[in-house]
Amino acid sequence: MRRVHNFSAGPAALPEPVLRQAAEEMLDWHGSGMSVMEMSHRGKHFMAIAEEAETLLRELLAVPANYKILFMQGGAIAENAIVPMNMLRGHAGADYVDTGEWSRRSIAEARRYGQVNVVASNAEGGSVAIPARDSWKLDPNAAYVHICTNETIGGVQYHWTPDVGSVPLVADMSSDILSRPIDVSRYGLIYAGAQKNIGPSGLTIVIVREDLLGGALPCTPTAFDYQVVAEHGSMYNTPPTYAIYIAGLVFNWLKARGGLAAMAEHNRVKAALLYDFLDSTSFYSSPIARDCRSWMNVPFRLHDSALDAAFLKGADERGLVQLKGHRIVGGMRASIYNAMPIEGVQALVAYMKEFEAAHG
Repeated sequence: MRRVHNFSAGPAALPEPVLRQAAEEMLDWHGSGMSVMEMSHRGKHFMAIAEEAETLLRELLAVPANYKILFMQGGAIAENAIVPMNMLRGHAGADYVDTGEWSRRSIAEARRYGQVNVVASNAEGGSVAIPARDSWKLDPNAAYVHICTNETIGGVQYHWTPDVGSVPLVADMSSDILSRPIDVSRYGLIYAGAQKNIGPSGLTIVIVREDLLGGALPCTPTAFDYQVVAEHGSMYNTPPTYAIYIAGLVFNWLKARGGLAAMAEHNRVKAALLYDFLDSTSFYSSPIARDCRSWMNVPFRLHDSALDAAFLKGADERGLVQLKGHRIVGGMRASIYNAMPIEGVQALVAYMKEFEAAHG
């Protein structure tokens, strides 16, 4: 068997030990005689799996007791609607910070349910930096302030938590959750699709402060009402059971590796290795402002785009896959989430040096 180094932006690579454990347990989970896929979501076996997953996630993120963890479906795209449905709570609108393509999709969807005040945007500057906090034009009466902490397409990431006063801060953390410690208490609500750092696609994590539950818009489907989901322990409808199981294995893997502080150092070293090389050569370039560079998604360009196809072909031949940049921006993109080992980034940099020597 040949395992490649998978630089996909998502669904992304999973830790190999997790995949091996899932394979071993596929036909018979812990002597139950069943695969997790076959279990009733209300049966004792799966309830134990879900409870352990929630406990581990709460421990890893140090989630305060007055926050609920919800296992939902639909990914961040669905949350773009579910958040305003639940969080407007009698307010006319909400504040959104535009830092890239995913922020803009959130903004467009939220406008279906209320007024949206775009308090700051990096669009005119090429979406390569986070707008300075003192430039944000916040509304003190807004229902919430929404940010996307890491833009997978543009490669822009917050390396700080914005202070927005008493207004709840809502964050799409789909692509950098569990990559480093965060102070959950600084946020009113955090949501994240699982397919980057948590597990397979199909699971969405929502972490919401209890006082923000209730008051959903009348148009909100019952299954998407945070209060209903919380009251039913994420079991109002059948949750994505197998994805929750895999997420629990990933949480255990993270804990065994030393938790999020250790993962932060792992990710910092990987990102520095790639960015340091990009900064050392004119053959490749990184367009992102240095203080906003993502640790998770590293977009870069070759000095001559006519070489892109040859670069990708050579990378594939060496087992370095999914490096093509998003169709919106082109170029290349290396997604180096938690499961990407340092050896993968080392192999990529070695290939980039080799390609430059041959074509520079």
